[in-house]
Amino acid sequence: MGKKEGPRKIELLAPARDANTAIEAIKHGADAVYMGASSHGARVAAGNSLEDIARVVEFAHQFNVKVYITVNTIIYNNELASVEKLIHDLYRIGVDALIVQDMGVLRMNIPPIALHASTQCDTRNAEKAQFLESVGFSQIVLARELSIEEIAEIHSKVNVPLEAFVHGALCVSYSGDCQASCVAKGRSANRGECAQMCRLPYSLTDKDGNKFQYHKYLLSLRDLNRSTDIESMLEAGVSSFKIEGRLKDVAYVKNTVAAYRKIIDRIIEQNPDKYQRSSLGTTTLKFTPALKKSFNRGFTRYFADENSMAHPMASLHSPKSIGEPVARVKRNLPGGAIMIKELSVELHNGDGLGYFHDRGPFCGFRLNKIEKNIIYPASTVSIWPGAVLYRNKDKEWDDLLERDTASRQIDITMCLRLTPNNILALDITDQRGNSVTATISIEPQEAKTPQEQARRRVLEKIGGTIYHITQIDDATGNLFIPASQLTELRRQAIELLDKSHRMRYERDMRQSEDLSVTPPMGTRLTYHDNVSNRLAQQFYVDHGVTAIQPALEVRRIEGETLVMTTRYCIRRELGFCLKTHKGKNLPTPLFIETGLDRFRLDFDCKNCCMKVINVAMRPSEEPTE
Repeated sequence: MGKKEGPRKIELLAPARDANTAIEAIKHGADAVYMGASSHGARVAAGNSLEDIARVVEFAHQFNVKVYITVNTIIYNNELASVEKLIHDLYRIGVDALIVQDMGVLRMNIPPIALHASTQCDTRNAEKAQFLESVGFSQIVLARELSIEEIAEIHSKVNVPLEAFVHGALCVSYSGDCQASCVAKGRSANRGECAQMCRLPYSLTDKDGNKFQYHKYLLSLRDLNRSTDIESMLEAGVSSFKIEGRLKDVAYVKNTVAAYRKIIDRIIEQNPDKYQRSSLGTTTLKFTPALKKSFNRGFTRYFADENSMAHPMASLHSPKSIGEPVARVKRNLPGGAIMIKELSVELHNGDGLGYFHDRGPFCGFRLNKIEKNIIYPASTVSIWPGAVLYRNKDKEWDDLLERDTASRQIDITMCLRLTPNNILALDITDQRGNSVTATISIEPQEAKTPQEQARRRVLEKIGGTIYHITQIDDATGNLFIPASQLTELRRQAIELLDKSHRMRYERDMRQSEDLSVTPPMGTRLTYHDNVSNRLAQQFYVDHGVTAIQPALEVRRIEGETLVMTTRYCIRRELGFCLKTHKGKNLPTPLFIETGLDRFRLDFDCKNCCMKVINVAMRPSEEPTE
């Protein structure tokens, strides 16, 4: 299968925790949405019923928007039958594709639904992408860690669309290859139960317990923001731009989708011979999107290019959304008021403000009111003079996004005509390629006064539908047509148009599997390959694998365990890269500790990655309060 000629279809893929969020994402410009099913999605708290998913499918397909459902956890043997039934149900209600991690799905008796390789499949090189394409995946979600240059290399070796994250929270480990939560807390990230070990505070120590960093969020990454890299990513071969956030609220989704819609549309409009939007419909926004307004831990372009690696990637001082700096504290006043200076934005009653307490933890409070340069917190706080105040909740912005902030419509043209046998016909053609004709019999009567404007007013009454009339051709002259007949004709035509599109909508089908290919991991698999059931074992045996170590979720191993492999490096983040002169100022080995959990850090400088190894604390090493 070679790459298709003509403009490449480009997709903006939005997250949705529920049906209402999915519909808002579509209204704000998403070309596809992804959401969890009732089970086995990698976010336990973001499951949805079949009824809710069916409602999203019905709304989405009107605009040729795709609906992808995450079934991307590993599956246990006793769950295979229920997951198989779930997939049949999802296919029946019209879902476009499944996002999966477990290769056991490829050995289930399921309908020919398209399969997308989840980011949990850990696709970080061309060899893995080629293998996944060969076994039948229609779209491949790439590892977040890849540079634009590495994406281009993968694109040159495969034919299926590549999906890449552009915005949202980052996992510090390669996705699908993080066992920290499973080993330390008994909660598996590969089962959608991540304990978010990367968002905890750690102390950085040497083997003797000497501390070099204390209570810092050493593994907590900033949020991804590649809004300035969209054109480069398009040129590298990305076809689907994915926003992370299936646990985010609807305001977050509205804002981020609208922001990226504007960026992508501008590039498509400038390059119509190269790119084409994958869905249809015109989105009209009632606000101006601003990415910095939504939840974020600060932004990073991560490993987009050499320049991005020179900037901070971690949010060392807090795992929370700090927001934008807005002022400095001048002094505390009697009664709990605070005098501020250097105010850079207009504050509003009800705003959420925060500060670092004595250059320590991030603390927050609600603003009760502001009078000139005096603020009145809703609770008692005492903030050291000179402290920066951050706004992480803009009440006016939040109130705006709670309203109806966007609409999406399909353009149509109408033609009203009278046939020779006194049949009144209304032809409607839409931008999706549908053409329908509704007819009724009438008894022609000459009108005593001009009728064209009256007929137009009746035909234009399509409120409550998704359609927008761009042209009405009225070829009935000075004919009198009762408004009731025109209304019925219009209603029938719109119903026919809806039905025509439902009948003509086409879903992608599952691709064929080449049994001759072998996995790039080789013929001996380890627990990092997440094999947790007999069907996944059979899949790999069919592809030449001879030895399989089960996933940690089904068979724990004793002793030291590699629980994370990450391209992010604590040494580099702190300015002590071993490839630089300052590297020798931090000893080896290094450890990070939080509570009773201790991990050794191994630095693979040849491959520029860090490995996090779980090591059991001895009783004498247990931290004290």
